[in-house]
Amino acid sequence: MGNDFVIDNSVVMTWCFQDEANQYSDNILDRFVVSTGYVPSIWPLEVCNVLLVAERRNRIGEADSTRFISLLSELPIIVEQEPPDRIMKDIFALARKHELSSYDASYLDLAMRKGLPIATLDKKILTVAERCKVEILTDK
Repeated sequence: MGNDFVIDNSVVMTWCFQDEANQYSDNILDRFVVSTGYVPSIWPLEVCNVLLVAERRNRIGEADSTRFISLLSELPIIVEQEPPDRIMKDIFALARKHELSSYDASYLDLAMRKGLPIATLDKKILTVAERCKVEILTDK
């Protein structure tokens, strides 16, 4: 677990869209050669929703979505399941305390619980992660 990290959907989805590509996200992708990424249980639904919206706006086609999902399945990303009562209590409380969405709080909670750095492009998550002393994964 030495190089492992929590990865937010804001980073993952840049790999799908050429116009969102950036050095940080590319470097995080390269880390999968030696690291495992962790995501909360909401992540697969978030990925699918972004792809569905992109399809509906004719930003990508169905084949692109299918190919992207296939590529993601080849990465060492572990989806961490959470019992509903923990989501309804702990993650809800974290989201309330820091004025985050429950989705964003689930990534932050996972990083705190596992003691892992978080890879994110989300400014609000970055701000709260710093406040909560969660390490931010740099692109180095």
